[in-house]
Amino acid sequence: MRKVITYGTFDLLHAGHINILKKAKDMGDFLIVGLSTDQFNLKKGKTAYHSFTHRKIILESIRYVDMIVPEKSWDQKIRDIKYYDIDAFVMGDDWEGKFDFLKPYCEVIYLPRTSGISTSKIKSDLNKI
Repeated sequence: MRKVITYGTFDLLHAGHINILKKAKDMGDFLIVGLSTDQFNLKKGKTAYHSFTHRKIILESIRYVDMIVPEKSWDQKIRDIKYYDIDAFVMGDDWEGKFDFLKPYCEVIYLPRTSGISTSKIKSDLNKI
């Protein structure tokens, strides 16, 4: 069984999120999502509209997602990869090169983002209303 992992906040779910989850799932048999906790988002200087609990409920309903683990810190990725015996780590290409330190542990894949859509853009557009 080939296991894939990705990480993110997954706030204000949109087609870009679904695309990356589908592509990540297509690369393996089992997809784990490391979902940023509210506390970790604060450390990153981010705030999510939906709470961790609500974002988790939403992600659990997506057919491509097999398992969700809370992402509590930047440095847990190596531990997760070893613990869950991960074969591939997948992130959007806006993170290109930032996770290459994981290459000794698994394949690292950067996927193109969906053009014209992002949570930041949605939040910006909503602020204009």
